[in-house]
Amino acid sequence: MNYAARVARVRARMDELGVDVLLLSVGADLPYLTGYEAMPLERLTMLVLPRRGDARLVVPRLEAPRVAERRDVFEIVAWDETDDPVALVARLAGRPGVAAIGDQTWARFLLDLQATLPGTEFRKASTVTAPIRMVKDAEEIAALERAGRAVDAIAVELRAQPFAGRTELDVHRDLVDRILAHGHQRANFAIVAASEDAASPHHEPGSRVIGDGDVVLCDFGGTMDGYCSDITRMFVVGDAPAALGDVYDVLRDAQERAVRAAVVGTPCEDVDAAAREVISAAGYGEQFLHRVGHGIGTEAHEDPYMVAGNTTPLAAGHAFSVEPGIYLTGRFGLRLEDIVVATDDGPRRLNEAPRDLAVVA
Repeated sequence: MNYAARVARVRARMDELGVDVLLLSVGADLPYLTGYEAMPLERLTMLVLPRRGDARLVVPRLEAPRVAERRDVFEIVAWDETDDPVALVARLAGRPGVAAIGDQTWARFLLDLQATLPGTEFRKASTVTAPIRMVKDAEEIAALERAGRAVDAIAVELRAQPFAGRTELDVHRDLVDRILAHGHQRANFAIVAASEDAASPHHEPGSRVIGDGDVVLCDFGGTMDGYCSDITRMFVVGDAPAALGDVYDVLRDAQERAVRAAVVGTPCEDVDAAAREVISAAGYGEQFLHRVGHGIGTEAHEDPYMVAGNTTPLAAGHAFSVEPGIYLTGRFGLRLEDIVVATDDGPRRLNEAPRDLAVVA
């Protein structure tokens, strides 16, 4: 990744917004610009990136060996246990009129910085970084594609695995193992929910034993070489009842319509609306409980979001999920998810695992 080029784009954006310094701690902005991911510790790590001048990564001395220094991007400033890292950051930042601070920075550090820099206006760093991170370059799309192929392979493998007699938690653990075995460095999530449990979109897998006739929702993903995967596929133990198949047909149609709608220039909210219209026309509008998609990249959920009210037009390089769902309380829940990239040649799916309701043993 060309971190220096990213920093240059961020500085140009700071110029546009009148931001004097960018202060990044935990969260995805820091590794996006430096290649280093800060541990979520009570010891402060913070990149001090002025609009002009040298960038410095303030890091606890015991963490410094973990940092791969990139002299064309930043230099390391290590602090000792008896030092005041907030005072150090404030000194390096100078007396900024406007500082943009990482959205996920711990409140204790923000409050201390506000007290130390009383004349500074603080804004969210995402106002600077989000428009830049939203547009993926060819290298980033290739990384997303590799991660997508890995979870595609897992989704195919699951079709040959027995589900009946296993607990949701057992299938969850199997998914985590497979995510890591297929090259991800981290398993971010593995939702496994059977029948009525799947009516809760973010169900926590538990001790429920999957049985004959159960429909099982599997939503899983991880991080591979800094970029995320995310896929949802549906399985049914034994033949699917006709009523279940009919609802799933609605879901597949809704997802297909939303993917086709995701052309460059289309407002994000129209992608959501394309799926929602199909589901509502079939009488399940109240059972579609969430937006149709979220951006994906170095984070599993990031801008742009496919949701009503987001009028941001899709641009080439925007990568996002398309995942409509239908959740029938007390009966079952269904969701189908692929990652899509907007291109000048039309929407491109990064997931190609079969999308049918897979019959398993």
